[in-house]
Amino acid sequence: MPNYILCDTADRKYLFPFTHTRPIADCRVGILTIREKWAFWLGQPSSTLTESYLAAGYPLEMGDDNIWINGSLLPDGELAGRIKQLRPGERLVQGERWLAARMPEKWSEAGLQRLTAVTYTGAVLRLTRPEHIFQWNEAALRADFDLLTRGRVSRPADASCQLNGEAVFIEEGAVVRNCVLNAEAGPIYIGKNVQVMEGSLIRGPFAAGENAVVKMGARLYGATTLGPCCVAGGEIKNSVFFGYSNKAHDGYLGDAVIGEWCNLGAGTTCSNLKNSAAPVNIWSEAEEGFYAAGEKCGTLMGDYSRTGIGALLNTGTVIGVSCNLYGGALFPRYIPGFLWGGEERWAEYIPGKAVAHAGNWMRLKNKEITKAEKQILQKIFEGTAAARQQFLNTYPK
Repeated sequence: MPNYILCDTADRKYLFPFTHTRPIADCRVGILTIREKWAFWLGQPSSTLTESYLAAGYPLEMGDDNIWINGSLLPDGELAGRIKQLRPGERLVQGERWLAARMPEKWSEAGLQRLTAVTYTGAVLRLTRPEHIFQWNEAALRADFDLLTRGRVSRPADASCQLNGEAVFIEEGAVVRNCVLNAEAGPIYIGKNVQVMEGSLIRGPFAAGENAVVKMGARLYGATTLGPCCVAGGEIKNSVFFGYSNKAHDGYLGDAVIGEWCNLGAGTTCSNLKNSAAPVNIWSEAEEGFYAAGEKCGTLMGDYSRTGIGALLNTGTVIGVSCNLYGGALFPRYIPGFLWGGEERWAEYIPGKAVAHAGNWMRLKNKEITKAEKQILQKIFEGTAAARQQFLNTYPK
């Protein structure tokens, strides 16, 4: 049986801030991460070829017979089936882009070019921009719902709930009472040990991962995904939480992506549409400039970042890794990693303090920060130094 490896490509730099802390394949789109989708379709786990500073947390595991897969690809049955059929010495391509390659040695561009090209004519979906995560979430959520529930029977809903539509699946251990689950516009997936508190209004497509919590009176619109151990309250629409993050209180979040170990303070509100209804431009770290991301785009927040109470985030705000933001004025639309402050003062969030605070937040969910995570954060701090200094030269210290 071949050994599968998901490879980061040059696309990863266009997916910052989310790929600062993870390979592309570990981004969540729909219910599952890209890696979890591949595990379903291939029938076995995969390892990763990625940047050296991420390798401690995402190690490469090679075998005698390796199939290397472009990690930005969202799989389906047709693509996975064709990759399984690759023979040693073949690469699967579409146009100028490689999709997969079967070769025993470590992946290299030179080695790739020596392989026999086999053309793939099916549909291919590649994650190449952060806004794709929420723009594609509905289609991905529906596909993952079918994948996870096929041939299975849902736990019955509690009699106190109001259900509309049939595509509601509740896993064992979930507590769902005195709420409205409307699956007429899309499926609703409630994972293991999820708690949906009374008075919650959920409109599909929607998914809550294992151990997630939906607070009392929450208003959740599709297509929204709560990753494992997330907490959701207030009003949320078409947003993806990777995992272990909180928006527990009132305030609006729409067309947004929130990384892991983030916290939005009470009253944090995020704009997703310009008053002019013009296209929303967001900052690209890779291109050091703004580009049009579509008609709607809310907040894109990297891992370990937080806002204080009453924070106001403008349309298309990009927040880097490990930022600690407070104050009630609108924040700048691009905030590089490891910054602390608000309208009156900005300062560098030094790694020692940032790591200690991240560890505190992780312990609230019974996790401990690992040595690999500390090393990754240190490397991100060093790698974002120039952008951070430029920011501090612009805003008050």
